[in-house]
Amino acid sequence: MSQITNPIRYPDTGSTQTMTKRAWWLVVLNVALPGSVQVLAGNRRLGRFGLGATLAFVALAIVTLVVYKLWPEVFLSIFTSNLGLWAAALALAFYAVVWLMLTLDTLRLVRLVRAGPRARPIIAVLTTAVMVLVCGTAGYGAYVATTASGFLSDVFVAGPTEPPVDGRYNVLLLGGDAGADRDGLRPDSISVVSVDATTGQATMISLPRNLEDVPFSAGSALGALYPDGYGAIDGCDTDACILNSIYTEGEIKRPFLYPDAVAQGSSPGIEATKEAAQGITGLEIQYFVLIDMQGFSDLVDALGGVDIDVQSRVPVHKDESFTSVAFWFEPGMQHMDGYHALWFARSRHGTSDYDRINRQRQLQEALLAQASPANVLTQFQGVAKAGREVVKTDVPQGMLGYFVNLASKTKTLPIEGVALTPDNGVDPENPDYANITALIDAALAPPATDAPAQ
Repeated sequence: MSQITNPIRYPDTGSTQTMTKRAWWLVVLNVALPGSVQVLAGNRRLGRFGLGATLAFVALAIVTLVVYKLWPEVFLSIFTSNLGLWAAALALAFYAVVWLMLTLDTLRLVRLVRAGPRARPIIAVLTTAVMVLVCGTAGYGAYVATTASGFLSDVFVAGPTEPPVDGRYNVLLLGGDAGADRDGLRPDSISVVSVDATTGQATMISLPRNLEDVPFSAGSALGALYPDGYGAIDGCDTDACILNSIYTEGEIKRPFLYPDAVAQGSSPGIEATKEAAQGITGLEIQYFVLIDMQGFSDLVDALGGVDIDVQSRVPVHKDESFTSVAFWFEPGMQHMDGYHALWFARSRHGTSDYDRINRQRQLQEALLAQASPANVLTQFQGVAKAGREVVKTDVPQGMLGYFVNLASKTKTLPIEGVALTPDNGVDPENPDYANITALIDAALAPPATDAPAQ
């Protein structure tokens, strides 16, 4: 009686039509609900194990999706922590092994030799393809999770978090340029990105690298040494007393002023530049991000290049002397690899520092806009390798969930800019720092609201 009522477990092996239909049912069940095939037609103990693993995985996926939708910051905090990433990697690896085991057992239970001759290769190829797709996806997910854990540990520090100041996070963004003719790295671009801690609205303040008489924040090490501004009285210890020389002053000439910098994930040069940026902007800077411009080229390549809307002709130089031109970027949309994107950002021939600041900002915004999650994941190995070489920061890993969530808001809003240019009364050789502070305060001030009617 049981053989008649249970044709899945006790089929008529002599009927090719019955065995073909049974084979398709088993293949579909294995895809729809792994473990059910074994419960119906094979080892019930293995089937119950497979069903339990499948249902647990589905429940975990549903809980993860709900947390992502309702509490994205919690979700991101978990999956930017080493513990969360390794837990995800182990779960994906475990499920890949379970799926592989169940699928191979399903192929055994199908009894392909009893199925119709035309159906056999189709069933075998389809089952194998789905197995490779699912196991491969789960395996790659586990690989990405473990690689991401190593990458985050290498780039971000383990340290205390900082609260927002006046409702904002202020980050010093440095583009490093370590040329062969320079004594150590010298920032080629210096910006402060101020982000509203609630809305994500970002304002980028690009600081001209040739500012003179730079003030330092109150109580700072270089502020005590240069109370009237950098090099304003008796000169300085570098070849040019301008803003982007302050990195060299701290890193090479006076590292003893910052004995704890390295232990805190920073460096003397970065801390000196931070003091200067705070003095110029009047903002308290919580974190820094240093992007090596040469390594930046590898990151652009890892992401498949970047599309830039070139506003006016920009020369690409033949060498680091910046005097001779190899060819020109013509106006219009241009797809650039890392090498050419770097030249677009650094080009000097016939252009001013303000032109370069605008191009660097344009490149940063374009790369952020094009670095979608799908793009990063598909090129993750190259991105992670380049990222280790490109980025240095003192942002603690524990803040990543919050900042990634905040960045998702930032990406939906236009990035505001503060132009410290001669058009706004900023003369780098004789800067009016009170005017600079006023420009920044006006840009960061919340929009005025109408007073309620009396």
